[in-house]
Amino acid sequence: MNRKKIFAISGSTRSQSSNESILKTIAKLFSDRLEIQIFKQLTDLPHFNPDLDKENPPEAIRNFRNMIRESDGVIICTPEYIFSLPAALKNAIEWMVSTTIFTDKPSAFIIASGLGERSFESLTVIMNTLQAKMDDQTRLLLKGSRSNIDENGYLSDPSAIEEIKQMIHSLETKME
Repeated sequence: MNRKKIFAISGSTRSQSSNESILKTIAKLFSDRLEIQIFKQLTDLPHFNPDLDKENPPEAIRNFRNMIRESDGVIICTPEYIFSLPAALKNAIEWMVSTTIFTDKPSAFIIASGLGERSFESLTVIMNTLQAKMDDQTRLLLKGSRSNIDENGYLSDPSAIEEIKQMIHSLETKME
């Protein structure tokens, strides 16, 4: 059985963020079925500028788009900053607006934050606008996950892990 290729994006730019830990946990839990590439160059992407988004966008953007295009699915895991998405993540997504890269791309997201409701709503609207292939089973709000990261950098909360397993199962169904 070939493992499905998942492109994972952490919306946090913090080193050793709980969002990256959640993605590492997913990669470990599903290593037999999923090949997860965690994107670590979010801050290397140039600021979105429609004038640069013509025939030949910046190389970092071309590479970023290709990684998404070549994946079987996408997972975004992000915190909420000031009741909104982090600027670096929003910037990355804005580079997708002029493309059809997310159209029917099996996708999932996790908002891992103290609250997170506003980012959850916002990212739902954004991904629906991009026509990503997702539904209520591939969107997850995890509150307080920062306190549930173990000393090895993995999520340790059994109920959160169970919710993630259900979300990944739904994502896998969309990739069939």
